[in-house]
Amino acid sequence: MFDKILIANRGEIACRVIATAKKMGIATVAVYSEADKDARHVELADEAVLLGPAPSRESYLVADKIIAAAKSTGAQAIHPGYGFLSENEAFARRVEEEGLVFIGPKHGSITAMGDKIASKKLATAAGVNTIPGHNEPILSAEEAVGIAAKIGYPVMIKASAGGGGKGLRVAFNDKEAFEGFTSCRNEARNSFGDDRVFIEKFVEEPRHIEIQVLGDAQGNVVYLWERECSIQRRHQKVIEEAPSPFISETTRRAMGEQAVALAKAVSYQSAGTVEFVVGKDQGFYFLEMNTRLQVEHPVTECITGLDLVEQMIRVAAGEPLTFTQEQIRREGWAIECRINAEDPFRNFLPSTGRLVRYQPPETTMAQAEPQRFGVRVDTGVYEGGEIPMFYDSMIAKLIVHGRDRGDAIAKMREALNGFVIRGVSSNIPFQAALLGHADFATGNFNTGFIAQHYAAGFKAEDVPHADPLFLVALAGFIRRKAREREAGISGQLRGHEVQIEHDYVAVVNVGGGRSERHALHISEFAGALGEARVQVGEKDYRIASNSRLNDVRISGTVNGLAFTAQAERGTAKNPLAYRIHHGGRSIELTVLSPRAAELQALMPYKAPPDTSKLLLSPMPGLLVHLGADVGQTVQAGERLAVIEAMKMENILTASQDVTVAEVLAKPGESLAVDQPILRFA
Repeated sequence: MFDKILIANRGEIACRVIATAKKMGIATVAVYSEADKDARHVELADEAVLLGPAPSRESYLVADKIIAAAKSTGAQAIHPGYGFLSENEAFARRVEEEGLVFIGPKHGSITAMGDKIASKKLATAAGVNTIPGHNEPILSAEEAVGIAAKIGYPVMIKASAGGGGKGLRVAFNDKEAFEGFTSCRNEARNSFGDDRVFIEKFVEEPRHIEIQVLGDAQGNVVYLWERECSIQRRHQKVIEEAPSPFISETTRRAMGEQAVALAKAVSYQSAGTVEFVVGKDQGFYFLEMNTRLQVEHPVTECITGLDLVEQMIRVAAGEPLTFTQEQIRREGWAIECRINAEDPFRNFLPSTGRLVRYQPPETTMAQAEPQRFGVRVDTGVYEGGEIPMFYDSMIAKLIVHGRDRGDAIAKMREALNGFVIRGVSSNIPFQAALLGHADFATGNFNTGFIAQHYAAGFKAEDVPHADPLFLVALAGFIRRKAREREAGISGQLRGHEVQIEHDYVAVVNVGGGRSERHALHISEFAGALGEARVQVGEKDYRIASNSRLNDVRISGTVNGLAFTAQAERGTAKNPLAYRIHHGGRSIELTVLSPRAAELQALMPYKAPPDTSKLLLSPMPGLLVHLGADVGQTVQAGERLAVIEAMKMENILTASQDVTVAEVLAKPGESLAVDQPILRFA
């Protein structure tokens, strides 16, 4: 076994590998860029080596620096995590040539599976189901149209070296095939330096289901069941679960056996994933093999009780697997939500900045010790830390393990309620909406689920709440608790002491100067016990909570049922307002005495400033290009600015013909959300 390993990665996965290494008694070396000097993985590791500037091409992607760091610290092996160099065949070979051990598959296996065209041929030879298609590179758009028509529409046009949704189009007719081929080829050339494109049959109502495999150097290969990864947005996974609610036992075993056959065909050693597309008839076809640890590996760890990182390390050290296929358990149901720094209400634009508050829900499962039936958080951040613009947007992975699927969904919804993130936006409201959707609950979904149900984007009203008046009642409960504390302050002027009211009016802000009003009556208040009866109109709520007034996360019971919510006093526009968050839904409201509510209704509405003549930054990021100067007229659809954030370029275009009157930001400047860039005449 190794004495010391280097983790050639950052963030959540670096922390995850460190947790297992510590459990095994192995010393760890972290590497970091200048942007990550205060990162959590640097703090957790036994040693840390600076690689270089923030951009990954100057730090985490420089093989020479990583290998030099391993040698200088005496590390015997390198774990690549996922992303960056994890599936880079040249890096794996170089590690081996330098006398170090790559904690992952041998470079030959990476080569065999890294090319989509070559891997499909290998899969066919190994007896694995493959999608009908043309597996040779296509040379022209005209040829692509002819091949697509022969296969039969719809077809999928894919770049051989594609990934992350780039170099991928679906065509339903000749025109779309012609245009899709050209776009895929250009994207592939620009993104991967490889413009080979092939075409295959598009499976209708497809599910994305993958099989986790594990092989050792002695030729043993097993499969660790499947993961359902069909809830995707723009080909990026959002929610993963294990097992799948869709496939039968017969399909499950057939997919597992074919995945093992493919792994054996390339002498696979380490953890890997064979991805399949599964049709509505449960026909399944090979997509690709990921020759690394997957982001969603924790759900497999939950249902099997195996630590996959530990298995990778043991296999890399030459140890054989200590269990057979028949000994691998499948117990309970696990779900993972990816918690990302993005604003779902602004078309999921990246959100960077400082984590002013970061309080994950209470955990009962450890990263390196897969346990049963609890909550686990895998993260690489901490309260007060920065979410930099240079890397991906993941804040954490929230994982739950339940006795069945219903139990797992309930656990996940409650855990999301208690996940406090402030300072940056997160996709937690969107995750809550997905988990609360009737089709998700019944398992009636495919990879088009998000595109189908949220075609016009995600809005606050897309988050249903079973009992929205509970949010009003909770605000009333907190307000009454605050009044009790205020009444106990000493030194109050005689005759002007704080009076405890029983009746209030909740004024809920619904936007645009409009509000809803609810009469509240609070009785049977027992401050010492944290209990009260709150009536909202005709509805009755008995709320009990011992949470303190300054706690953001509020836990307690309502009508005998446990709840977790979030509550804050004061907003930028209204220091007296409350913000209540529960079930993915947020409301802003003020709880007033009846007389104060009467007077408040007479206050004039202050309309927000007119920004129609300004180009505002929709996200925090780096302004890398300005497409117009003072006095220049720009036509609708033309480029105005380019903002770079989290490895993505976001192009801002003119919505109508405009003339630039003033430039308010310069290229190279870091922008905040809603910061003006241009003013139009």
